[in-house]
Parts: sequence; structure tokens; C-alpha cells
Amino acid sequence: MKTKILRIVLAAALVGVVLSPVTSAQVGKSLGVTDANTVPEKDLLTMPHMTPAIVTGLLAKRPFNSITELNAFLLSQNVTAAQAMEFYTKAFVHVNLNTGTREEILLIPGAGTRMAREFPEYRPWKTWAQFDKEIGKYLANSQEAVDKLKQYVFIPVNLNTATDEDILSIPGAGTRMVREFKEYRPWKTKEQFEKEIGKYVSPKEVARLWRYVVIQ
Repeated sequence: MKTKILRIVLAAALVGVVLSPVTSAQVGKSLGVTDANTVPEKDLLTMPHMTPAIVTGLLAKRPFNSITELNAFLLSQNVTAAQAMEFYTKAFVHVNLNTGTREEILLIPGAGTRMAREFPEYRPWKTWAQFDKEIGKYLANSQEAVDKLKQYVFIPVNLNTATDEDILSIPGAGTRMVREFKEYRPWKTKEQFEKEIGKYVSPKEVARLWRYVVIQ
């Protein structure tokens, strides 16, 4: 009888583990697209339609708060819309799946008006499994096509539950931020984040990191 009860308890615990919601999230895994806010100058110079003058201006204006902000800068440098889109196949400013605007989504190579409609429809996004399931419906269930879109977006990382892997998925975060993000838990406010993380990096870098996180 005790053995039977133990089996039931273990089974229930296992179900609980499987069904418990994922409370942290990640930045989409890159398949070749890098973060425009952290990519080194030498790499930028090798990318489509980049000139030394454009790269110098881009570096001076970083970090860009959105892909639309970067797009406006490139267009001001006489880069055409088509040329900018080609650049985005190499470098991009990630779009927050839960807050990204139609204008931002339309700048994702391969997204188009269909994804500009579907991305907002399934909000709030919580896991990549959810993204694979819902967006896969519109891409002939091609995981390869889904993964290509993922590298341009992110689901905000929960500061209070994120794993090391979650934090390291943030471009430029590194092991230092893994340690600091976890040290100050529980996080309660943006002001707390700015104060504590501001001890280690510049205000611009704090703002860049804040884009990728959420406090829940």
C-alpha cells in the first residue's frame, strides 16, 4: 500500500513539473543575425551597405531603442529601404513580442503584413513553445522558418525567475549580469534596476538591458 501511495505522489509531482508554467523567457537564438547595438565596429564595416561614415554615426548613436529608430538613422544616411532590409539580415534591434509595433514587425526580414497581424494576436507571449505552435500554423509547420523569425524577437526575461541561460541570451549581458541580476532579487521596480545595475555599467547600457527584461 505504501508503495502504491508513493507512486501516486511521485506521479502527481511529475505532472506538476510538466504542467507548471515557464516564468522566464529568452531572446531568440541567432542563426546569423547579430544585435546592432553590440556588434563590434570591425564587423559592422563588413555588412551590406555600411561605409566608414555610416558606421561612425551608428556607433555614436547607439544604443537604439528600437529597430524603427535604427531604420530612421539609416534612411537619413541615404541608405534605401531595400538596402536597410538587406542590412537587417545581418544586424538588427530585437523586437519585443509583447509590445512591438506594427512598424517594428514590418522591418523584420520575412515577417510581412501576415506576421504584423499574428504577432500581436497571440499576446501575451510567454514561451518559445507557444511561439512555435502558433506561428508555425502560418509557416507550413516549418521549424526552420519559425526559427528564422525568432532571431529577430524576444520574450522579456523575468528578472526574478530567469535562469543563467535566459540572462545570457540577452546580447552583451555576460556572466557579470548573470551574477548581478540574481544578486538583487527580488526586483520590484525599474528605479531599483537603474540604481543597482547602474553601479556596474553606464546609464545607456542600463537602458539597453532594461529593454529585454520584465519584473513579475
